[in-house]
Amino acid sequence: MSYIVKKAEEQITEIIKNAAKKAGESGALGDGELPEFKVEIPADRTHGDYATNAAMASARVFRMPPVKIAAALVDNAELDNTYFNSIENVNGFINFRLSPKYYADILMDENEKGRMYGHSEMGKGKKALVEFVSANPTGPMHVGNARGGAMGDCLAEVLTWAGYHTEREFYINDGGNQIEKFGLSLDLRYQQLFKNGVEMPEDSYHGQDIIDHAKAFAEIHGDKYMHVSDEERKKALVDYALPLNIAGLERDLLKYKIKYDTWFKESTLHESGAARNVVKLLTEKGYTYEKDGAVWFKAEQFGCDKDFVLVRSNGFLTYIVPDIAYHYNKLCIRNFDMAIDILGADHHGYVPRLKAALQALGVDPDRLKVVLMQMVRLVKDGEIIKASKRSGKAITLVTLLEEVPIDAARFFFNMREANTHCDFDLDLAVEESSSNPVYYCQYAHARICSIFRKTDAKGIKFDGCTEEQAELLTADEEKELIRHIASLTGEIESAAKALDPSRITRYAIELATLFHKFYNACRCDVEDENLRTARLFLCKCTKDVMANILSLLKVDAPESM
Repeated sequence: MSYIVKKAEEQITEIIKNAAKKAGESGALGDGELPEFKVEIPADRTHGDYATNAAMASARVFRMPPVKIAAALVDNAELDNTYFNSIENVNGFINFRLSPKYYADILMDENEKGRMYGHSEMGKGKKALVEFVSANPTGPMHVGNARGGAMGDCLAEVLTWAGYHTEREFYINDGGNQIEKFGLSLDLRYQQLFKNGVEMPEDSYHGQDIIDHAKAFAEIHGDKYMHVSDEERKKALVDYALPLNIAGLERDLLKYKIKYDTWFKESTLHESGAARNVVKLLTEKGYTYEKDGAVWFKAEQFGCDKDFVLVRSNGFLTYIVPDIAYHYNKLCIRNFDMAIDILGADHHGYVPRLKAALQALGVDPDRLKVVLMQMVRLVKDGEIIKASKRSGKAITLVTLLEEVPIDAARFFFNMREANTHCDFDLDLAVEESSSNPVYYCQYAHARICSIFRKTDAKGIKFDGCTEEQAELLTADEEKELIRHIASLTGEIESAAKALDPSRITRYAIELATLFHKFYNACRCDVEDENLRTARLFLCKCTKDVMANILSLLKVDAPESM
């Protein structure tokens, strides 16, 4: 939470403790020590801005009705030099009302911190690795990857704001069955260029990208690779096409404003022996056994529904072994305190297996956090669509960004919690109206910039605001907006704890809503110079906070629209 909010809550605790001590000394309270109590913001602020259950919590200790305890505490409370100007007893609950100084100090704090306002030290000294997208490099990224990309990137930024040293990582699946299939598909398309009767199996890759790679390879090498072994030909084709695909993934993600710290290849786990080593470690710890010629992991001992195979009877590793090695590398070799994976909801059965293996290796499974993401449905003209009108093919990340602005895509994909289905309205994403949430937030920022342009045009200079001037902001709409500004750090911390960046888009939308509400109720061009300065200061602070939030989401904050 923000420094000012934290200070206010600490003051309430001190006020109550001092009042209890004073009431005890005067005999208004019996013997006993004040127990722990809660300080919270009530849902209904008609009775006050803060409330405490101190009287309720201490009824047993003082052997008195809560109403009497509350009366004694209120009578002995001292509010001098605090953020509160009133305290009252309402049926045993003690309510506090904030003074204008509290609201002024929030704006002063925001103005002083600037770009760092909203940041927290919650994760200070801890390292977090966020792995997201990690699409198979055998073809273009789909719309689900677009959602995972926006969510993962924004979550990484939330964690950075929360004080963690955060890194972004893409795991390249350049091993396993999909690469075998990729190589076979390239091989067959290449052979089709030089001889008839070569057919593509149903389960091979039939995309235009495979055809294009085969043709480009043939332009370089001609029919040279028709005269080598199948394995040599497939390897040459994969060695040619795979780096191009990976470079394409990186290029497309950069367009989407995503830059990774590391591109980690699965193949390195096989080449270094790390994948085989986890089987060795699990065996040494007594957590494997042989059955039907295969090596099994005793997963049931760690809460899984059944044991599973690590090494097949033919000696090949199952797909999960390099994944175990990869996460062991994250948490034990590179020593990240927390590894976060953004995965599709279809991985729900995979997560307990991975955590069980890590636990068997001596790793705290809670250090692996998995965000399971539901599917995306694209909606246009009120109907669900699956293909691009231009190409007639499934909509990829690239074709999506041809249809909607990047800002809209990043914002929309972060508007829902990961575990909810996402209906992406293509019409709304391009609409320039208050119905479009990203436009609504950007318009609030642009509107404030317009206020200052008009002020300058009138010859009214804004050179900052004194605390005394800021204390003039006492209208309900002003206080509501300032309270929301004060809640930013708490929202960042909550989003980091819940691994939920959708909290941040909701915060931005509410900030825009409260600003427009304030703007319509409280004129900024009033004759009273001090009040005008205070309201312009509130506009300036709101603009800065909106710019900060949009920058976290990697969404532009335009000065005019």
